[in-house]
Amino acid sequence: MRGPASPPAAPAPVLPVPAPGRRARASARLTDLGYAAGWRAVRLLPEPVAVAAFDAGARWAAARDGRAVRQLRANLRVVTGGRLDDAALDDLTLRGLRSYARYWQEAFRLPSLGPARILRDTVATGVEHFEAARAAGRPVVVALPHSGNWDAAGVWFVDWLGGPFMTVAERLQPESLYRRFLAYRESLGMRVTPLTGGPRPGSAVLQEWLGAGRSVCLLVDRDLSAGGVPVRFFGHGTTMPGGPALLAARTGAALHPAVCQFDGRGWRFVVHPEVPVAGAGRLRDRVARATQDVADAFAATIARRPEDWHVPGRIWADVPPDPAGRR
Repeated sequence: MRGPASPPAAPAPVLPVPAPGRRARASARLTDLGYAAGWRAVRLLPEPVAVAAFDAGARWAAARDGRAVRQLRANLRVVTGGRLDDAALDDLTLRGLRSYARYWQEAFRLPSLGPARILRDTVATGVEHFEAARAAGRPVVVALPHSGNWDAAGVWFVDWLGGPFMTVAERLQPESLYRRFLAYRESLGMRVTPLTGGPRPGSAVLQEWLGAGRSVCLLVDRDLSAGGVPVRFFGHGTTMPGGPALLAARTGAALHPAVCQFDGRGWRFVVHPEVPVAGAGRLRDRVARATQDVADAFAATIARRPEDWHVPGRIWADVPPDPAGRR
Protein backbone atom coordinates (compact mmCIF):
# COMPACT_ATOMS: atom_id res chain seq x y z
CA MET A 1 0.00 0.00 0.00
CA ARG A 2 1.17 3.47 -0.74
CA GLY A 3 0.13 6.99 -1.58
CA PRO A 4 -1.02 7.90 -5.08
CA ALA A 5 1.66 9.16 -7.43
CA SER A 6 1.20 12.27 -9.56
CA PRO A 7 0.34 11.39 -13.18
CA PRO A 8 3.21 11.54 -15.68
CA ALA A 9 3.49 14.54 -17.95
CA ALA A 10 2.84 12.34 -21.00
CA PRO A 11 1.62 8.78 -21.31
CA ALA A 12 4.22 6.14 -21.96
CA PRO A 13 3.84 4.13 -25.18
CA VAL A 14 1.79 1.00 -24.71
CA LEU A 15 3.41 -2.11 -26.09
CA PRO A 16 1.45 -5.24 -26.92
CA VAL A 17 1.82 -7.90 -24.25
CA PRO A 18 1.35 -11.50 -25.30
CA ALA A 19 -1.16 -13.53 -23.35
CA PRO A 20 0.48 -15.79 -20.78
CA GLY A 21 1.15 -19.28 -22.02
CA ARG A 22 -0.21 -22.47 -20.53
CA ARG A 23 2.92 -23.02 -18.44
CA ALA A 24 2.81 -19.46 -17.01
CA ARG A 25 -0.88 -19.83 -16.19
CA ALA A 26 -0.24 -23.15 -14.48
CA SER A 27 2.62 -21.65 -12.46
CA ALA A 28 0.44 -18.74 -11.37
CA ARG A 29 -2.33 -21.13 -10.38
CA LEU A 30 0.08 -23.22 -8.32
CA THR A 31 1.39 -20.06 -6.61
CA ASP A 32 -2.13 -19.03 -5.66
CA LEU A 33 -3.13 -22.52 -4.48
CA GLY A 34 0.06 -22.85 -2.43
CA TYR A 35 -0.49 -19.48 -0.81
CA ALA A 36 -4.13 -20.29 -0.05
CA ALA A 37 -3.20 -23.66 1.45
CA GLY A 38 -0.51 -22.08 3.60
CA TRP A 39 -2.90 -19.36 4.73
CA ARG A 40 -5.49 -21.92 5.82
CA ALA A 41 -2.88 -24.10 7.52
CA VAL A 42 -1.44 -21.24 9.59
CA ARG A 43 -4.91 -20.17 10.69
CA LEU A 44 -5.64 -23.70 11.86
CA LEU A 45 -2.48 -23.95 13.96
CA PRO A 46 -2.66 -23.20 17.68
CA GLU A 47 -1.29 -19.71 18.24
CA PRO A 48 1.83 -20.82 20.19
CA VAL A 49 2.74 -23.25 17.40
CA ALA A 50 2.31 -20.60 14.71
CA VAL A 51 4.35 -18.08 16.72
CA ALA A 52 7.17 -20.60 17.24
CA ALA A 53 7.21 -21.60 13.57
CA PHE A 54 7.48 -18.05 12.24
CA ASP A 55 10.05 -17.14 14.87
CA ALA A 56 12.15 -20.13 13.81
CA GLY A 57 11.91 -18.91 10.22
CA ALA A 58 13.23 -15.51 11.26
CA ARG A 59 16.18 -17.09 13.05
CA TRP A 60 16.92 -19.24 10.02
CA ALA A 61 16.87 -16.16 7.76
CA ALA A 62 19.24 -14.32 10.13
CA ALA A 63 21.67 -17.23 10.11
CA ARG A 64 21.54 -17.46 6.31
CA ASP A 65 22.41 -13.73 6.08
CA GLY A 66 20.99 -13.17 2.60
CA ARG A 67 20.90 -9.86 0.76
CA ALA A 68 17.64 -8.69 2.36
CA VAL A 69 19.02 -9.38 5.84
CA ARG A 70 22.23 -7.51 5.04
CA GLN A 71 20.22 -4.58 3.70
CA LEU A 72 18.05 -4.54 6.83
CA ARG A 73 21.21 -4.47 8.96
CA ALA A 74 22.57 -1.54 6.93
CA ASN A 75 19.25 0.30 7.25
CA LEU A 76 19.16 -0.25 11.01
CA ARG A 77 22.72 1.07 11.29
CA VAL A 78 21.43 4.34 9.80
CA VAL A 79 18.38 4.41 12.10
CA THR A 80 20.57 3.95 15.17
CA GLY A 81 23.08 6.57 14.03
CA GLY A 82 25.95 4.08 13.79
CA ARG A 83 26.14 3.89 17.58
CA LEU A 84 25.89 0.08 17.86
CA ASP A 85 28.84 -2.29 17.68
CA ASP A 86 28.60 -5.34 15.42
CA ALA A 87 27.18 -7.65 18.09
CA ALA A 88 24.49 -5.18 19.13
CA LEU A 89 23.59 -4.46 15.51
CA ASP A 90 23.31 -8.19 14.76
CA ASP A 91 21.01 -8.58 17.76
CA LEU A 92 18.84 -5.67 16.60
CA THR A 93 18.69 -7.16 13.09
CA LEU A 94 17.54 -10.49 14.50
CA ARG A 95 14.85 -8.73 16.52
CA GLY A 96 13.84 -6.89 13.36
CA LEU A 97 13.47 -10.16 11.47
CA ARG A 98 11.47 -11.69 14.31
CA SER A 99 9.21 -8.63 14.34
CA TYR A 100 8.71 -8.92 10.57
CA ALA A 101 7.94 -12.63 10.91
CA ARG A 102 5.42 -11.78 13.62
CA TYR A 103 3.71 -9.37 11.23
CA TRP A 104 3.28 -12.14 8.64
CA GLN A 105 2.16 -14.68 11.21
CA GLU A 106 -0.48 -12.25 12.41
CA ALA A 107 -1.42 -11.28 8.85
CA PHE A 108 -2.29 -14.91 8.14
CA ARG A 109 -4.17 -15.28 11.42
CA LEU A 110 -5.71 -11.84 11.97
CA PRO A 111 -9.28 -12.76 10.94
CA SER A 112 -9.21 -15.67 13.39
CA LEU A 113 -7.89 -13.42 16.18
CA GLY A 114 -11.05 -11.35 15.93
CA PRO A 115 -11.63 -7.61 16.45
CA ALA A 116 -12.37 -8.00 20.18
CA ARG A 117 -8.88 -9.38 20.88
CA ILE A 118 -7.20 -6.70 18.76
CA LEU A 119 -9.15 -3.85 20.36
CA ARG A 120 -8.52 -5.19 23.85
CA ASP A 121 -4.77 -5.46 23.32
CA THR A 122 -4.16 -2.23 21.38
CA VAL A 123 -2.78 0.85 23.10
CA ALA A 124 -3.40 4.00 21.07
CA THR A 125 -1.67 7.28 21.95
CA GLY A 126 -2.32 10.70 20.45
CA VAL A 127 -5.94 9.85 19.61
CA GLU A 128 -6.89 13.36 20.68
CA HIS A 129 -5.42 14.56 17.38
CA PHE A 130 -7.93 12.43 15.46
CA GLU A 131 -10.66 13.62 17.81
CA ALA A 132 -9.87 17.26 16.99
CA ALA A 133 -10.30 16.57 13.28
CA ARG A 134 -13.56 14.73 13.87
CA ALA A 135 -14.88 17.59 16.04
CA ALA A 136 -14.14 19.96 13.15
CA GLY A 137 -16.01 17.70 10.72
CA ARG A 138 -12.87 16.82 8.76
CA PRO A 139 -11.81 13.39 7.48
CA VAL A 140 -8.21 12.31 8.07
CA VAL A 141 -5.41 11.12 5.83
CA VAL A 142 -3.22 8.80 7.91
CA ALA A 143 0.35 8.37 6.61
CA LEU A 144 2.06 5.22 7.89
CA PRO A 145 5.47 3.57 7.61
CA HIS A 146 5.92 -0.19 7.26
CA SER A 147 6.15 -0.73 11.01
CA GLY A 148 4.52 -3.13 13.45
CA ASN A 149 1.19 -4.53 12.26
CA TRP A 150 -0.65 -1.95 10.18
CA ASP A 151 -3.51 -4.40 9.54
CA ALA A 152 -4.18 -4.64 13.29
CA ALA A 153 -4.06 -0.83 13.44
CA GLY A 154 -6.59 -0.85 10.61
CA VAL A 155 -8.99 -2.90 12.74
CA TRP A 156 -8.61 -0.35 15.55
CA PHE A 157 -9.15 2.56 13.12
CA VAL A 158 -12.30 1.02 11.62
CA ASP A 159 -13.69 0.71 15.15
CA TRP A 160 -12.77 4.32 15.99
CA LEU A 161 -14.30 5.59 12.75
CA GLY A 162 -17.41 3.46 13.12
CA GLY A 163 -17.03 2.45 9.48
CA PRO A 164 -14.51 1.69 6.74
CA PHE A 165 -11.54 3.68 5.52
CA MET A 166 -9.87 3.40 2.13
CA THR A 167 -6.33 2.39 1.25
CA VAL A 168 -4.28 1.48 -1.82
CA ALA A 169 -2.80 -1.93 -2.62
CA GLU A 170 -0.17 -2.99 -5.11
CA ARG A 171 -1.63 -5.32 -7.71
CA LEU A 172 0.01 -8.68 -6.98
CA GLN A 173 0.45 -11.44 -9.51
CA PRO A 174 -1.31 -13.74 -10.11
CA GLU A 175 -4.55 -11.78 -10.11
CA SER A 176 -6.22 -14.43 -7.96
CA LEU A 177 -3.61 -13.83 -5.24
CA TYR A 178 -4.30 -10.08 -5.36
CA ARG A 179 -8.01 -10.83 -4.97
CA ARG A 180 -7.32 -12.99 -1.93
CA PHE A 181 -5.48 -10.10 -0.27
CA LEU A 182 -8.27 -7.75 -1.33
CA ALA A 183 -10.93 -9.97 0.22
CA TYR A 184 -8.82 -10.40 3.36
CA ARG A 185 -8.40 -6.66 3.96
CA GLU A 186 -12.01 -5.93 3.14
CA SER A 187 -13.01 -8.58 5.68
CA LEU A 188 -11.22 -6.40 8.27
CA GLY A 189 -13.36 -3.39 7.33
CA MET A 190 -11.03 -1.69 4.85
CA ARG A 191 -11.85 -0.59 1.32
CA VAL A 192 -9.07 -1.01 -1.22
CA THR A 193 -8.36 0.60 -4.57
CA PRO A 194 -5.54 -0.86 -6.70
CA LEU A 195 -2.37 1.12 -7.29
CA THR A 196 -2.52 0.24 -11.00
CA GLY A 197 -4.93 -1.49 -13.32
CA GLY A 198 -8.16 -0.26 -11.77
CA PRO A 199 -11.11 1.14 -13.75
CA ARG A 200 -10.22 4.66 -12.46
CA PRO A 201 -6.96 6.23 -11.23
CA GLY A 202 -6.43 5.51 -7.53
CA SER A 203 -5.84 9.19 -6.77
CA ALA A 204 -9.28 10.09 -8.16
CA VAL A 205 -10.96 7.35 -6.12
CA LEU A 206 -9.23 8.49 -2.92
CA GLN A 207 -10.06 12.14 -3.51
CA GLU A 208 -13.72 11.29 -4.08
CA TRP A 209 -13.77 9.16 -0.91
CA LEU A 210 -12.30 12.03 1.15
CA GLY A 211 -14.68 14.49 -0.47
CA ALA A 212 -17.53 12.40 0.94
CA GLY A 213 -16.10 12.92 4.44
CA ARG A 214 -14.47 9.50 4.79
CA SER A 215 -10.87 8.77 5.80
CA VAL A 216 -7.83 7.26 4.11
CA CYS A 217 -4.72 5.34 5.30
CA LEU A 218 -1.58 5.10 3.14
CA LEU A 219 1.79 3.42 3.63
CA VAL A 220 4.36 5.90 2.37
CA ASP A 221 7.91 5.15 3.54
CA ARG A 222 8.78 3.21 0.37
CA ASP A 223 8.50 5.12 -2.90
CA LEU A 224 7.73 2.81 -5.81
CA SER A 225 7.50 5.59 -8.40
CA ALA A 226 9.94 7.89 -10.09
CA GLY A 227 8.00 10.95 -8.97
CA GLY A 228 8.37 10.98 -5.20
CA VAL A 229 9.12 14.01 -3.05
CA PRO A 230 12.79 14.36 -1.95
CA VAL A 231 13.13 14.20 1.85
CA ARG A 232 15.80 13.73 4.48
CA PHE A 233 15.06 10.60 6.47
CA PHE A 234 17.41 9.73 9.35
CA GLY A 235 19.89 12.16 7.83
CA HIS A 236 20.00 10.57 4.37
CA GLY A 237 18.28 11.64 1.19
CA THR A 238 15.44 9.54 -0.22
CA THR A 239 11.99 10.11 -1.69
CA MET A 240 8.50 9.52 -0.32
CA PRO A 241 5.17 9.71 -2.13
CA GLY A 242 3.60 13.14 -1.92
CA GLY A 243 0.12 11.70 -2.36
CA PRO A 244 -1.01 11.98 1.29
CA ALA A 245 -0.09 15.67 1.52
CA LEU A 246 -1.57 16.38 -1.91
CA LEU A 247 -4.85 14.68 -1.01
CA ALA A 248 -5.05 16.63 2.26
CA ALA A 249 -4.36 19.91 0.47
CA ARG A 250 -6.99 19.29 -2.19
CA THR A 251 -9.75 18.04 0.12
CA GLY A 252 -9.18 19.88 3.41
CA ALA A 253 -8.61 16.59 5.25
CA ALA A 254 -6.29 16.53 8.26
CA LEU A 255 -2.92 14.88 7.50
CA HIS A 256 -1.64 12.79 10.42
CA PRO A 257 1.53 10.66 10.52
CA ALA A 258 1.07 7.54 12.64
CA VAL A 259 3.36 4.62 13.50
CA CYS A 260 2.38 1.05 14.43
CA GLN A 261 4.49 -0.96 16.86
CA PHE A 262 4.28 -4.19 18.81
CA ASP A 263 3.64 -3.97 22.54
CA GLY A 264 4.22 -7.26 24.31
CA ARG A 265 1.60 -9.66 22.95
CA GLY A 266 -0.43 -6.67 21.74
CA TRP A 267 -0.05 -3.61 19.57
CA ARG A 268 0.67 0.10 19.88
CA PHE A 269 -0.62 2.84 17.56
CA VAL A 270 1.15 6.22 17.88
CA VAL A 271 -0.75 9.15 16.30
CA HIS A 272 1.16 12.38 15.63
CA PRO A 273 -0.31 15.90 15.50
CA GLU A 274 -1.70 17.23 12.24
CA VAL A 275 0.85 18.25 9.62
CA PRO A 276 -0.27 21.55 8.06
CA VAL A 277 -0.66 21.64 4.29
CA ALA A 278 -2.96 24.63 3.74
CA GLY A 279 -1.65 28.17 3.58
CA ALA A 280 0.20 30.57 1.35
CA GLY A 281 2.70 29.52 -1.27
CA ARG A 282 2.72 27.12 -4.19
CA LEU A 283 0.99 23.77 -3.74
CA ARG A 284 4.16 21.93 -4.74
CA ASP A 285 6.15 23.65 -1.99
CA ARG A 286 3.48 23.01 0.65
CA VAL A 287 3.33 19.33 -0.31
CA ALA A 288 7.13 19.09 -0.11
CA ARG A 289 7.23 20.67 3.38
CA ALA A 290 4.42 18.47 4.63
CA THR A 291 6.06 15.30 3.28
CA GLN A 292 9.29 16.22 5.09
CA ASP A 293 7.28 16.75 8.28
CA VAL A 294 5.78 13.29 7.85
CA ALA A 295 9.26 11.80 7.41
CA ASP A 296 10.46 13.59 10.57
CA ALA A 297 7.50 12.25 12.58
CA PHE A 298 8.20 8.72 11.36
CA ALA A 299 11.88 8.98 12.30
CA ALA A 300 11.13 10.22 15.82
CA THR A 301 8.91 7.23 16.63
CA ILE A 302 10.78 4.54 14.66
CA ALA A 303 13.99 5.46 16.50
CA ARG A 304 12.37 4.51 19.81
CA ARG A 305 11.69 0.94 18.62
CA PRO A 306 13.63 0.38 15.38
CA GLU A 307 13.16 -3.42 15.33
CA ASP A 308 9.50 -2.91 14.37
CA TRP A 309 10.37 -0.99 11.18
CA HIS A 310 10.08 -3.58 8.40
CA VAL A 311 12.15 -2.31 5.49
CA PRO A 312 14.65 -4.92 4.26
CA GLY A 313 14.89 -3.17 0.88
CA ARG A 314 17.16 -0.37 -0.25
CA ILE A 315 15.57 3.06 0.31
CA TRP A 316 18.70 5.23 0.45
CA ALA A 317 20.95 5.45 -2.62
CA ASP A 318 24.03 5.80 -0.42
CA VAL A 319 23.20 2.85 1.88
CA PRO A 320 23.85 -0.47 0.10
CA PRO A 321 23.51 -3.84 1.82
CA ASP A 322 26.34 -4.93 4.06
CA PRO A 323 28.94 -7.08 2.27
CA ALA A 324 28.35 -10.81 2.04
CA GLY A 325 30.47 -13.02 4.27
CA ARG A 326 30.92 -10.35 6.93
CA ARG A 327 29.80 -12.71 9.69
